[in-house]
Amino acid sequence: RGGEEVNKHLTAVEHDWVMWAYRSETGPRRERQVRITADDTVAQAVAAYREMAQRTTEIALACDDLHRPGVRSLREHGPAPSLRWVLVHLVEETARHAGHADILREQIDGAVGR
Repeated sequence: RGGEEVNKHLTAVEHDWVMWAYRSETGPRRERQVRITADDTVAQAVAAYREMAQRTTEIALACDDLHRPGVRSLREHGPAPSLRWVLVHLVEETARHAGHADILREQIDGAVGR
């Protein structure tokens, strides 16, 4: 079930930074609502992640100034970040979780990746 949880978390974080903070979409932040249910599947989680990634790609390609600040920040008392900052942060967030998953996999199967 770990795959679903990581994918749901990354999808929610991307939504919150891109849609909620940068674009000022209304509604609750999704990261605070990530819950795994018995009906969740890896395929559903991956599909949602890919859909969010596509939305982010479209927003980035349409942006004429990656350095222009967004509308609000997810960080308390922090300035609204630029889309450039958000995109770099999402790469960092994804890489961190991929690294955690790789460490767990190495502990399970003993194979060290290169």
